[in-house]
Amino acid sequence: MMSIARARQAAIILIFLGLSTIAARAAEPRGCAAFKWPIDRERASLTATDKTQLASGQTLDALSTRAILLSLKPAAEAALPKAPERSSAPERFAGFVRIRQVDKAGTYTVALPAPAWIDAVQAGHTLKPSGFSGATDCTGIRKMVRYELSAGELLLQVSGVSTETIALAILPVE
Repeated sequence: MMSIARARQAAIILIFLGLSTIAARAAEPRGCAAFKWPIDRERASLTATDKTQLASGQTLDALSTRAILLSLKPAAEAALPKAPERSSAPERFAGFVRIRQVDKAGTYTVALPAPAWIDAVQAGHTLKPSGFSGATDCTGIRKMVRYELSAGELLLQVSGVSTETIALAILPVE
């Protein structure tokens, strides 16, 4: 049997964990106005019906002007070319797309309609984002991550996705 002291300790831990979760959710920005940058182009791309449909592992010759609807695999079966910077639960989904040629170096935004981890890889190196913005309760868009891309090949990986597909919009910053 559990002692009273252990039961109190367990109850305190559970209360602390519950309050931490509530505080974390309260700290997340809410609503479309909470994004740091304008979202109109990215949200329009993500919600358009004419997305480029790809299966994980496919290659595009160049960046698409339309959003990509990427079919994913269970995380354990995704065979991502590079280990993600953040691990995800095995019941989540993951996938990747290669873009053979980013024509012009510059700042690009990768936008997603749902929570996920993004890894952008060029020349074998995972790029660090130059900026991030996200908000809950904004229809059609959940997060935007900015990267400084070089001209050349780009590997874009997504992981930690709760569904079997995810839309991605990869657009130059205007």
